[in-house]
Amino acid sequence: MDIRACLPRDKFDFEAVSKLNEFGNEELKGIIPELMQWLQDGNWPISKPVEDLLLRLGEDLIPHIKDVLQTQDPQWEYFILVGLIDRLPVSHLSMLQTDLVRILESPTPSEVLEELDEVIFELLEKMEVHR
Repeated sequence: MDIRACLPRDKFDFEAVSKLNEFGNEELKGIIPELMQWLQDGNWPISKPVEDLLLRLGEDLIPHIKDVLQTQDPQWEYFILVGLIDRLPVSHLSMLQTDLVRILESPTPSEVLEELDEVIFELLEKMEVHR
């Protein structure tokens, strides 16, 4: 079965997420960008199950998370920060430190409006506690 045929079609497509859970991590790696799009709004019903699915992929998520943090879409950045990134192991968080510090020290106007600095400060504190 083609894994792309199992991608969610709407924000209520729990059946698709359930089917994707049956695939191995190697197969899931090929559709990380498509899955990340379902995290654009943490209020979407399938956002959390997709997040759970993605967390299986660990370090392979880092380049895709970095891409989201460069999108100029502060709402997507926010939901990635308070959901997926917050749930990553601290060892993975450290791989994002440069991106997090950039948003903290040189935020775009929209990142300021979305108050991403508050969320990032908590993530950086979490990293410091585990050093």
